[in-house]
Amino acid sequence: MEKVIEYIRENKERFLEELFEAIRIPSISSLSEHKGDMIKMAEAYKEILLKAGVDKAEVMQTKGNPVVYAEKIIDESLPTVLVYAHYDVMPVDPIDLWDSKPFEPEVRNGKIYARGADDDKGQGFIQVKAFESVVKNDKLAVNVKFMIEGEEEIGSVSLGAFCEEHKEMLKSDIILVSDTGMIAEDIPSITTGLRGLAYWEVEVIGPNRDLHSGLFGGGVANPINVLSKMIASMTDEDNKLVIPGFYDDVLNSSEAERAKLNEAPFDLDEYKKAIDVEDVDGEKGYTTIERTGIRPSFDICGIWGGYTGEGAKTVLPSRAYAKISSRLVPNQNHIKIAKMFEEYFTSIAPKSVKVKVKTLHGGQAYVCPIDLPAYKAAEKAFEKTYGKLPVPMRSGGSIPIISTFEDILGTKTILMGFGLESDAIHSPNENFPLINFYNGIETVAWFYKYFAEEMK
Repeated sequence: MEKVIEYIRENKERFLEELFEAIRIPSISSLSEHKGDMIKMAEAYKEILLKAGVDKAEVMQTKGNPVVYAEKIIDESLPTVLVYAHYDVMPVDPIDLWDSKPFEPEVRNGKIYARGADDDKGQGFIQVKAFESVVKNDKLAVNVKFMIEGEEEIGSVSLGAFCEEHKEMLKSDIILVSDTGMIAEDIPSITTGLRGLAYWEVEVIGPNRDLHSGLFGGGVANPINVLSKMIASMTDEDNKLVIPGFYDDVLNSSEAERAKLNEAPFDLDEYKKAIDVEDVDGEKGYTTIERTGIRPSFDICGIWGGYTGEGAKTVLPSRAYAKISSRLVPNQNHIKIAKMFEEYFTSIAPKSVKVKVKTLHGGQAYVCPIDLPAYKAAEKAFEKTYGKLPVPMRSGGSIPIISTFEDILGTKTILMGFGLESDAIHSPNENFPLINFYNGIETVAWFYKYFAEEMK
């Protein structure tokens, strides 16, 4: 492995420049005007994988954006790793809050600043470059497949059908993903759980046109006012959702499990300082770690309506909208929760308005056993790079497709993430520390060695 690590260090500048070339492609899956960029990025990934040493790579069509599939099969009798990543990124708005152009990557203060620097082009490249480094030095002792999609940021809407159609092609012993985070730059961790997700768009409809707020104000329901009241009524004084039955299937952790969870290194003062808030908030009776790891949440992700331009316009709007998400925990079914929300939200609407609820996407929560051979290999790999064992942790985030993999492919996933909370994924000035990028490549390279040994 000495040659592998030497190869990584000798080629780190090339690795970085190749990542920059990928970042420069604005592959935003949620905006239709970037459809061409999605295809361009998929083709670019195909060439990147071929140069890295796969035997074959192809861009495969789906009902949505294409999937890039590649493989290197050295011996059918050996264990197989399926690497999953995504090449799509979030929109960049609000653009005026960026300190540099989002698709012109820059290195400042030891960090890469760009959209996709962490999520997931930077972390996806960790996987590709670790594979390349092992292959080019003839140290690969397992088969490796790659499945890189272009719809993760919009709910992986086409990937489930793709997996159903290509079960045999995607067969593996473990799925390996780098799309999560670490507790701190010097505290490695393995994500052992992800929350599920339900996501809606709601529309509150009032009069048949915008009205003069002087002539009609106080006499006709204002959809924005109504929507605000409806949203405010969704949680009680303990910050618990009031939807009947919402918590019925929640898998409650024991006191011992909660105590273990809170042993993870966490500085509440530093947490508040990092996001510039005076205090935290959430469901009563739980710590911040518990609230984001083992409890459901409810958030308004966007709200709009009426006049939002410069200056004043005295208008009573005819419509108001909101995008709403709920993070779910093990045992909660996102389809069941989506229906619960729709029925309850429409039931609390006054007769002065109409309400429409559209479910956009969702996914199940995921829990990874810590006795898997792949988990043990990941532990050893982190320890080799960082000099300490990684801390198992539950992530508050969601990767809905992970539970789909288990349902369709029957395969567990190991989440070896290298991002940090400060990386500002999905936000302006997304960034990724160079040290995490390079350490990540070395760690995944070690994973291949240890996974082969654990599977013997």
